[in-house]
Amino acid sequence: MSPKEFTESLGATVRARRGSLSLSQSDLADLAGVSERFVRFVEQGKTTVQLEPLLAVLGTLGLELAVQSAGKAYSQP
Repeated sequence: MSPKEFTESLGATVRARRGSLSLSQSDLADLAGVSERFVRFVEQGKTTVQLEPLLAVLGTLGLELAVQSAGKAYSQP
């Protein structure tokens, strides 16, 4: 998955979760302690958002970011 595909998928997930909680972008920004502009960038799939505020947004929505093996790991011989 490319960075753009990842951030677009993440943005759609954030937007859907925010909607299911009946929160405006402004409400979410206030609750997460970030700017409304930052929330908009996340939902638009901007690839350069900062991790710390992103985690605040996700945590506010009851979401978390997880890392898993892609199945093909580098190993030294």
